[in-house]
Amino acid sequence: MYYNDHMTKDSTEGRQDFEGQRPGEELLFVFRKHIIAMRKGFYLLLGSLVITAIPPLIWQDNLELFWLPVGGLALGLLLFFYHFIMWYFSVYIVTTQRLRQITQKGFFGKDVIELRLSKIQNISYNIPGFSGEVFKFGTIVIQTYVGDLVIHNVEHPTKIYNKLQDAVADAVEDNGERGIYEETDS
Repeated sequence: MYYNDHMTKDSTEGRQDFEGQRPGEELLFVFRKHIIAMRKGFYLLLGSLVITAIPPLIWQDNLELFWLPVGGLALGLLLFFYHFIMWYFSVYIVTTQRLRQITQKGFFGKDVIELRLSKIQNISYNIPGFSGEVFKFGTIVIQTYVGDLVIHNVEHPTKIYNKLQDAVADAVEDNGERGIYEETDS
């Protein structure tokens, strides 16, 4: 596991809550994409079961064909499990210093992207209409000098947006940098 689910802000200094945590860095929160992000796995499970169930319905006198839906279910579960692994092990870790995106690539690979919180220029979010409002998912866009980090299908985007805004404001304040969260005296 990449992080400790029961992390509090009053952690001890030597405690490491995720792989790659720096000394003095505190874990603020962890989030992942909404379960709707793995809808392709659900579709593959359902599709393989439906397609393999058609021949026994057409040729009902051949009892051996009734094993076909069992094989379709097994294949569908295997494909679903693959997409579940990709979803479950892809997480976003926010600490007092940075945002770390860990994306699972296949069973053994992963991509890691880090953004220093003090370098984030702007954060925005979008809820894509009725389905996003009902199922509570949306898109968060994090803008930096280098480019944008777009996170699709985030669960509870309003809550994550507010937590990210607070974390960035605290990081900018702690570094003593003048950023987008401070007014300039002109």
